[in-house]
Amino acid sequence: MVHMNQGEGDTSYARNCGIQNAEQNRMKPLIEAAVVDLCTSTSLPRNMVITDLGCSSGSNALVLVSVAIEAIKSYCIQLQKNPPEMCVFLNDLPNNDFTMVIKNLVTLRQGNEPFVVTGVTPGSFYERLFTSGSLHLVCSSSSLHWLSKAPEVLTMNHIPAYNIDEHARREMLPMILEAYAQQFRNDFTHFLKLRAKELLSGGRMVISITGRHSDGFSSKLFHIWETIVQILSVMVLEGVIDKAKFDSFYMPMYGPSSEEFRDIIQEEGSFVIKEMLVRDFTSDADSALFAPKMFMCHMRAVFEPIIVQHFGEVMEEFTRTAERQWRVDGILMDQLGRLAWLCVSLTKA
Repeated sequence: MVHMNQGEGDTSYARNCGIQNAEQNRMKPLIEAAVVDLCTSTSLPRNMVITDLGCSSGSNALVLVSVAIEAIKSYCIQLQKNPPEMCVFLNDLPNNDFTMVIKNLVTLRQGNEPFVVTGVTPGSFYERLFTSGSLHLVCSSSSLHWLSKAPEVLTMNHIPAYNIDEHARREMLPMILEAYAQQFRNDFTHFLKLRAKELLSGGRMVISITGRHSDGFSSKLFHIWETIVQILSVMVLEGVIDKAKFDSFYMPMYGPSSEEFRDIIQEEGSFVIKEMLVRDFTSDADSALFAPKMFMCHMRAVFEPIIVQHFGEVMEEFTRTAERQWRVDGILMDQLGRLAWLCVSLTKA
């Protein structure tokens, strides 16, 4: 069950989501352009339905939908028109901290009365969530790299996703790559088909994802979660966690290349790409967010639940190991430099 650290404590996602917030800020121009396109392509609709898929919790849960609401209001003020009634839905998996989400939604609604109503839609975005032709704008940030499941060809055949032995890891890498790439292709294609049913004709979608710059791969940082398993592998070698447990750990997560991302959208065929951005993962973000200590807090907020589910209460040792490895090896910025931020604005064909 994937979810971020809940609540508002020191290790919570709510307090450690600055990197995701930087990604959301990069999406703002694309969302604003999508709103203008929606409002001008036909006559201004009497009502609009907006949703954020994979909203998580904390203040970030409102960022994307708030950008859309403000863009609609600004457009209407310029044309001296009354804004349409807006319905805002926030979605995430059932174990998400919806208590905080609901409190934030109440604040959003009260600040935009009487023309904004709000709701929560728990569930996986790899299933139908809304009625056919009901959505005007879909947004999603930092979510679609989470897969519906780890590749079954690995889990069913007990093939480790990350082998501690470097020679074995290099040898198996092409097969591991193909397994994860195919799972992402299946999941993302299904996601696009579902959203095409839920969006009305001409509806818009703006989504961002953590991925890779190109299709090339090497033995270094193929997985976007490689930093996590490198730390865990050290803990295996030091006897902190069991090797069999480590070999059966599969992160349901994949970062596509920009080419993969574009190709899947074009092959599925339900959407036309209006604009696509590819940037360094760390660009336009406060460099302090990527200092080892702060980045460790971010990783803990995101990955602690899934690590603890599999290995038990190991996070204090995980944190100590991570800080020691980064201090000695200095690998953090090298690994982050291999990641890319991918964002695409789509129109339903």
